[in-house]
Amino acid sequence: MNRYPLWKNILVVVLALIGLIYAMPNVFDQDPSLEISGSRRASVDAQTETTIRTALSGANIAIKSTKSGDNKLLVRFQDSESQLRAKELLETTLGGDYTQALTLSTDVPGWLRSMGALPMYLGLDLRGGIHVLIDVDMDAALAQAMERYTGDIRTELRDKKLRGSRPSIEGDLIVIKFKEADVRDKALEVIGDGFRDLILESKDDEGDYLITAKLSPTEQRAVKKFALDQNITTLRNRVNALGVSEPVIQQQGDRRIVVQLPGAQDPSKLKELLGATATLEYRLEDTEHSVEDALAGKVPPGSKLYKTRDGRPILLQKRVIVTGNQITDASSGFDQRSGGPMVSVSLDSQGARRMRTVTTENVNKPMAVVFIETRKDTRIVDGEPVTRKVQVEEVISVANILEPFGRRFQTTGLDSPAEAHDLALLLRAGALAAPIDIIEERTIGPSLGQDNIDQGFASVVIGLALVMVFMVVYYRVFGLVANLALLMNLVFIVAVLSMLQATLTLPGIAGIVLTVGMAVDANVLIFERIREEIGVGSTPQASIYAGYEKALSTIVDANITTLIAAVVLFSFGTGPIKGFAVTLFIGILTSMFTAIVGTRAIVNLVYGGKRVAKLSI
Repeated sequence: MNRYPLWKNILVVVLALIGLIYAMPNVFDQDPSLEISGSRRASVDAQTETTIRTALSGANIAIKSTKSGDNKLLVRFQDSESQLRAKELLETTLGGDYTQALTLSTDVPGWLRSMGALPMYLGLDLRGGIHVLIDVDMDAALAQAMERYTGDIRTELRDKKLRGSRPSIEGDLIVIKFKEADVRDKALEVIGDGFRDLILESKDDEGDYLITAKLSPTEQRAVKKFALDQNITTLRNRVNALGVSEPVIQQQGDRRIVVQLPGAQDPSKLKELLGATATLEYRLEDTEHSVEDALAGKVPPGSKLYKTRDGRPILLQKRVIVTGNQITDASSGFDQRSGGPMVSVSLDSQGARRMRTVTTENVNKPMAVVFIETRKDTRIVDGEPVTRKVQVEEVISVANILEPFGRRFQTTGLDSPAEAHDLALLLRAGALAAPIDIIEERTIGPSLGQDNIDQGFASVVIGLALVMVFMVVYYRVFGLVANLALLMNLVFIVAVLSMLQATLTLPGIAGIVLTVGMAVDANVLIFERIREEIGVGSTPQASIYAGYEKALSTIVDANITTLIAAVVLFSFGTGPIKGFAVTLFIGILTSMFTAIVGTRAIVNLVYGGKRVAKLSI
C-alpha cells in the first residue's frame, strides 16, 4: 500500500529537474549594461570599442566587461549610476548614428541559455524607470474624420455636377444645402452609395433643401480605434529611438496609452520624443539632372538633394505631390502581377486628385517617398543642456509609376516583405492620428527599484520561514515533507515565470507571498485528515491512504474557486492587478501539484510498503 508506480516517480523527478534548470538563471547576477548598435551608416567595430573605452576611462566610469557581435557592443557596469552616466556621455561622443539601449545582462552560462533558460524580466517598480499615462483626444480624431468626409463629399458632388452649397460642419453633422428638391434627392442617392458609413437625413428648411450626415456609431468606433492603434504604433516607433530595451506601450481603456520604459531616467527626453512631429512627402525624382553635379554644389533651381536610408544621394523635384497628412490608410502585401512585396496606400480626395494629375503626366518615371521628422535634440554644451529643433529628412522608398492612379495605389520596387511592412508602418505612423496629452508621469529611480527587490525578497523569505517553522513544529516529519514541497513550489513558480518570460512586479511578488501561505493549506487538510483516521483506530498505512483520498475533493474545490478569481482579475484588471493574477494563477496550479503529488511521492518513499507502528505527525 502507498506506493507510486515507477513512471509517476520518474515524472516527479523529471519535473523537479526541469523546474530547477529554468529557475536557476534567476540566481545569477544581472549587470546594468549598455547595448550599443550602429545604424545603416555606422558599424560597431574595434575602433568604435576603443573610442568607447577611451571616453569612459576619461570620465572615470569603470567597465566590468564588454562583448561584441552582430554590429553591437554590450558594455557591462558595476552599478546603475555608472550605466546612466555612460549613456549620457556616449550620446555626445558617438553622435546620432549610434543607439545606446539601457538593459540588464546576465551571467547565465551558455549551456543554460542554449536550453532557453533565461531570467524573468523585472518590472518598472523593481528595476526603476519612467511611467507615462497618455490621453488621446478622441474628439479631435472624430473632427478630423468629419473634415475628411466633408472634403470627399464636396469632390463627389462636383464630379457628378450636382450644384449645391459647400458642405459645412455644424456640431457633429455635415450639412449640405440645395435650392432644388430634385437635385437634393439625386445628391442624397450619390452620397448614400459612396459613403455607407454615414447616417443621412433629408429635410426642408424655409426654401432650402438640406442633407445632413453624421458618422454612424460603428464608424465612430472604427475612427477611435484607428486613432488609438495608430498613435500606439507611432509612439512605439518613437520610443524605440530612445534606446530602451523591453519598453511597454499598451492600450489602457478606450482612449489612453501607457508607456513604461524600464531603466530610463530622463523624462524630459521622453517628452521630446512623444511630442515630436513627423510627416511624409511624395516627390518625383529629377532624372534630367546629374546627382554628381548636385553633389558638387550645382543643384538645379527646381530640385533638392536628399539621401536614402543607406546613405545614397538622390535628386528630387522640389514640388510636393502629396504629404502624409493626406494619407488615410496604408497596408503591406504582395503585388498580384509580379508577386513582389508592395504597400497599398489610400489618400483623401484632395490628395487623390493631385496624385492622379501628376501620375498621368509621369508614367514610367520614378517617384520617391520622403520621411520628414522634426524633433527637439538636447545636448550638453559647456555643462549646460542646450535644446534645438532638428529636422531629419530621408528617402525611404523609390519606385516607378507604372500607370496613373489616384485615391488608392501601390508602391512597389521594395526589397523584401519586411521592408514593405516597415514602410506601411512608417506611412501609418509618420504622424499622430490624434493629439495626445500626458496626464500622468512618474519616475522610479534605480535605488528605489533595488529597495523594492530587497523588500520583496525579504517578504518571501520571512513568509516562507515562518510557515516552514510552523509546519515542522506542528506536523514533525510530515511537516518536513510539506516544507520540501513548499520549496519546490517556489522553484516551480519562478521556473514557469521564467519560461514564459513574464515580467515580475511588486504585485507579482505579493502573489507569490500569498501563494506560499496558501500552498500549505492542502497539506494541512491532508495531515489533519490522517490524524483523524489514526484517531478512529485506522492503521498508519490506511490513514495515509485515506487522508490523501478523502481530502482531495475539498482541496480541488477550494483551489478551483481561487483559480476563477485569478482569471477574473486577469481579464478585467490593469497592469499591476494582472501581474498579481498571473503569479496567483501559476502558484495555485504548482501548489496543487506539489502538495498532492509531490508530498505523496515523498511520503510513499518514507513509509510506503513498510510495516509502520506509528506516524510522526
